[in-house]
Amino acid sequence: MNIEEIKKEKIKCLEWKNVKPWYEQVKKSFNIQKDNLFVDYSDWFTIGEKQDLTKEEHEVILETAKKLIPWRKGPFNLFGLKIDSEWQSNIKYNLIRPHFNLKDKVVADIGCNNGYYMFRMLEDKPKRLIGFDPSALTMLQFEFINHFVKSDIIYEKLGVEHLEYYNHTFDFIFMLGVLYHRADPVGCLKSLAKGLNKNGEILIDTFMIDGEEEVALTPNGRYSKIPNIYFIPTIPALKNWLNRAGFEDIEVIAITTTTSEEQRKTKWSFDQSLEDFLDKDDKTKTVEGYPAPKRVYIKAKKKN
Repeated sequence: MNIEEIKKEKIKCLEWKNVKPWYEQVKKSFNIQKDNLFVDYSDWFTIGEKQDLTKEEHEVILETAKKLIPWRKGPFNLFGLKIDSEWQSNIKYNLIRPHFNLKDKVVADIGCNNGYYMFRMLEDKPKRLIGFDPSALTMLQFEFINHFVKSDIIYEKLGVEHLEYYNHTFDFIFMLGVLYHRADPVGCLKSLAKGLNKNGEILIDTFMIDGEEEVALTPNGRYSKIPNIYFIPTIPALKNWLNRAGFEDIEVIAITTTTSEEQRKTKWSFDQSLEDFLDKDDKTKTVEGYPAPKRVYIKAKKKN
């Protein structure tokens, strides 16, 4: 697999009819040149202050942010403009933050969306930080924000299936909210193992169901109105997947139930969110009658 050729092919999406208007708007924001901006790495990832921009520049920032709706991950504060994303991703990040040290490590974020987690990770001073996500919209959201952050983060318009063919391997890989989108979860986890250096670690989260049996729910059609959900395992089943894929020292960090504090409708997101995905009479079930979304967070090490 020639990764460089794949990258060249995928970046052609910027000329697609539905993508080009986003790209043209983002390029307008690139005309705003600012140095030495204030950056706050806390929950609302903040770049710059309102007084840094002219009125005309603020209008460009607002127009660009609106053009790039929906914002799924965040929140961001850009020169005083608060982009309140559908997901309060700070909740997830703060949950996992005590469980890793990225200083001087080569790090990948698989399914990085617009890079919110990677921007937060900059504070740890990793050696290299690379995001993988095939979405054109989220790539442009990232480029919009990163133009002002001026980080060395690399955003690859690639998926987890390209990881093992990438031009180098990683010390630490995050894959948050991706595994249930893969029709071959064990194959996906094997790709992570192949992308790791010796003693490399992963931190993943995925939907789960309760139970001690080594089984997985296979939704018929949609799960919580999401069409591409393939397998939702019990924790014992997930541990088996990880073992088969080449991981050991498997540690359950946390189990959470998704709430409307973490995922909800905002003016920056979709018309529907979690409250629309659950049974209106029984919030412990999805609209399809499956158990409501719960997540398990797991850390594991590559077998040597």
